[in-house]
Amino acid sequence: DQGYQDLGCFGSEDIKTPHIDRMASEGRMLTSFYSANPVCSASRAALMTGCYPRRVLEKKTVLFPGDNIGLHPEETTIADMLKTKGYATACVGKWHLGHHPEFLPTSQGFDSYFGIPYSNDMSHPADAKRPRYGKWDEYWSKPKESGVWKTPLIENEKILEHPVDQRTITRRYTDKAIEFIKANSGRELAGQTPHRPFFLYLAHSMPHVPLYLPDELYNPDPKRAYISVIEHIDAEVGRILDTLRKEGLDQNTYVIFTSDNGPWLRFGHHAGKAKPLRNGKGSTFEGGMRVPCVTWAPGRIPANSKSNDMASTIDLLPTIASIAGIEPKTKGPIDGLNLADFLHAKSPSPRTEFLYYTSQIQCIRQGDWKLRQQEKSTQLYNLAEDIGESKNLAKKHPEKATALMARMKELDQKIIAGARPLGQLEVSPE
Repeated sequence: DQGYQDLGCFGSEDIKTPHIDRMASEGRMLTSFYSANPVCSASRAALMTGCYPRRVLEKKTVLFPGDNIGLHPEETTIADMLKTKGYATACVGKWHLGHHPEFLPTSQGFDSYFGIPYSNDMSHPADAKRPRYGKWDEYWSKPKESGVWKTPLIENEKILEHPVDQRTITRRYTDKAIEFIKANSGRELAGQTPHRPFFLYLAHSMPHVPLYLPDELYNPDPKRAYISVIEHIDAEVGRILDTLRKEGLDQNTYVIFTSDNGPWLRFGHHAGKAKPLRNGKGSTFEGGMRVPCVTWAPGRIPANSKSNDMASTIDLLPTIASIAGIEPKTKGPIDGLNLADFLHAKSPSPRTEFLYYTSQIQCIRQGDWKLRQQEKSTQLYNLAEDIGESKNLAKKHPEKATALMARMKELDQKIIAGARPLGQLEVSPE
């Protein structure tokens, strides 16, 4: 839920993010980078598989503790792909692609998992009573009562802590991530061999509400809640980057920082900002799906570079495959494109079109043009001239709107025709 503007390098007026800003100065900012859905589960399915979520998650956008479904274990994740070349793989943080053992990261290509299996406002068991929703100032004022959410912390397939202490979870995720990096750095192998190649997927649970901080960083002013949480995440990202430098891995590691969707605007100072974009989480306006992205690989990705070319989380699987020298063998067709030359500033982005899904198709972007169809409303925007989507040009350019509508329907029909099933938990009859 980190918004487009919620980094110093992306123009935040009140959040200080020196470590990610340094990452940007040493790497490449992508300013037209898209999550593939404006909410959590669907966006993560897309990131993991290189597919539009409609292809691999049917019409599901958010999975809940009462659900007996998840991302199908036969889908090829980034972790599955890298394991074919001997990579160590770890998932730390929010998963949200199925909380039953059959769907957890350890069944999806990861050697280990440590994290909250869904959103940090969800509870175990499924029928556990949740606190009254939306009283974020009240919960911020009682940080030691984070356990009211009855949220579980899982290690591999077992509950490790219930309820998890959310005050410390961002730091504990980072501790676990650093432990994994050091274990594969080669430093602990008494100089015998180089490091083992590794893939770390670190997905912080926050700034999804409820927000919490370690006691020593706590500020009682609720209007500082979101700001403080992002600044804490930035400091923890700094610890990761410092570890890579100290372990001698900074010249041989790619790091990508991005967000799963836009900010949950209706929660005010417990949410972020997407300026100059329109709207936020849950919406197919730009603020819901265009997210900050910083890529870093010293000596490989050019320093202090920036691009407004289109790219998306669905492009990460084929891009990482290319960088790792792997020909990906996936369960079926994917929608992602190889961005390796683009990241290295050797060519423009190969992505010239992008589809915006909620549970169904709503928009297409083609070059600078974006068509949005919702209910009976047809909207056409030129994002180069109107990034805030304030001027509907559908009546002024009817031929462009018609062409984009036809193209959107054509691509959507292909994806639906090639859609693959969700994973279904087999429940024994009583």
